[in-house]
Amino acid sequence: MATPNFDKTAATPVRAGDADRNAVMERLGDALADGALDTAEYNRRLELAARAVTMDRLEPLTADLPVSSAARARAEAARERADKREWRNEWGYWGAGALIMTVIWAVSSLTAGELKWFWPAAPIGIWAAILASYIIWPDSKDKHRDLLRHR
Repeated sequence: MATPNFDKTAATPVRAGDADRNAVMERLGDALADGALDTAEYNRRLELAARAVTMDRLEPLTADLPVSSAARARAEAARERADKREWRNEWGYWGAGALIMTVIWAVSSLTAGELKWFWPAAPIGIWAAILASYIIWPDSKDKHRDLLRHR
C-alpha cells in the first residue's frame, strides 16, 4: 500500500472557485471598458479565466492590468459604507454606555432616597466630544484618503 506524500515543501496549486473566476472576469471587463484590453485580448483572457481550475492559472490573467476606475470606485464606495457603519456603531456604543451610566446613577439615587449629582454627565460629555472631534479633525489615514480622492 502506497503512503500519501504529505510533504509541505511541495507547492500544490490552490483550486479556484466560481467567485475567484467571476472576480477575474469582472476585472477583465473593467480593463476592456477602460481601454487597457482590446476585444480580442479580452475574449482570449475571458476564455482562459472560464477554464481555469487553479489560482495559478487565474493570477497571470490580470497581473499586468492597472487598477480600473470602476474597481477604484467600488473600493471607495465600500470603504465609505464601512466608515459610515463604523461611525454609527461608535455612536451606538456611546448611547449604550450613556444608558448604563444613567441607570447606575438612577439606581444609586433611588437607594439613597434623593437625587444625587448627575455624575454620568462628565464621561458622557467627554465621550461625545471625542466622537464629534473626529468630524472636525479626521485622523491621518482619512487625510491620506482625501489626498488620493483628488488625484
